[in-house]
Amino acid sequence: MYTSPEFVRRRASNSKSLPSLLFDLKLSVQHLPFTLEPFFIMHYLLSLSSFVSAVLAASRTSAPSGAITVGSGGTYSTIQAAINSLSTTSTTAQSLFILAGTYTEQVIIPSRAAALTIYGYTTDTTAYYENVVNIEHSSSLLSGAASDEATGTVQNLAANTKFYNINIKNTYGQGSQAIALAAYNTEQGYYGVGLYGYQDTLLAQTGNQVYGACYIEGAVDFIFGQHARVWIDSSDIRVSGVGAITANGRASSTDVSYYVINKSSVAGTSGTAAGTGTNYLGRPWSEYARVCFQNTVLSDIINGAGWEVWSTTTSNTEDVTFQEYGNTGAGASGTRASFSTALSSAITISTILGSTYTSWVDTSYLA
Repeated sequence: MYTSPEFVRRRASNSKSLPSLLFDLKLSVQHLPFTLEPFFIMHYLLSLSSFVSAVLAASRTSAPSGAITVGSGGTYSTIQAAINSLSTTSTTAQSLFILAGTYTEQVIIPSRAAALTIYGYTTDTTAYYENVVNIEHSSSLLSGAASDEATGTVQNLAANTKFYNINIKNTYGQGSQAIALAAYNTEQGYYGVGLYGYQDTLLAQTGNQVYGACYIEGAVDFIFGQHARVWIDSSDIRVSGVGAITANGRASSTDVSYYVINKSSVAGTSGTAAGTGTNYLGRPWSEYARVCFQNTVLSDIINGAGWEVWSTTTSNTEDVTFQEYGNTGAGASGTRASFSTALSSAITISTILGSTYTSWVDTSYLA
């Protein structure tokens, strides 16, 4: 079906989310009533994406009521100082509003009793494109961090938290494990968030977590963890070097861990070292690894096998669950690894996060 501007306008008036509309655009190009050269396809997508963004964009340039402000002219100059000012025992919901700027610091959010929402200043709340709040820190195991998780630029140990329109970066670069976000609790939601690293960018370790309309960049095992149930939706996964995207370390056949990447896109960064067929959807950190990519656009950087073993000496493939459904793009074709599975239907979000997920997930960021 051809997606016209008028179609987009009607969908927008019906309050369809931007992530869902943009995913519709990707699919519609495959069914145009005429043939387009790649350049024009890209121009088509960019033009329509810009149009949709303009239609649906909303700004957040002032602090929501009751929010503590951080930054130039705010109550606190650092994010950690604002976090430290919050009660960990109060059950009243709290929030922070971070003004535009780059915050060079490591942020640790302790376990707490109340819900916490952290907003970033932006002129477009619908996704990460206009993010102007950056949290940056350089740390790695090689540079002396006590553990992998201790390298995290943001270490979130609190349940019931939401992040909006903030970029989180570990600027160490390649050569060692260096986490941008270490997510260690349940009912954590990240919306329009940018996560930047090289190896081990996102540690999704425990609890139920959702990432909507996000940007996740890395090269080696850059979405990893052991016990979390993770739903990544309407997000752009970008690869800057050769390696595997996911490294799930589910500990046993009874562990609940499950990573699902839904209606997203996978491609190289503009200056990527990855080439055609050099990257994989995942490799098993443990033999019980469980990951699914579904209804996602895969570029040609994905190898035809789709998935790879952990190493040449330790395959870890005896009991893995590596799944795909409905993926498109050049990277979706090829003879897949014998230890992977093609599903007959898509996995639902309630299967991963439970039937009550709408009580804590901001569904406006999902397709």
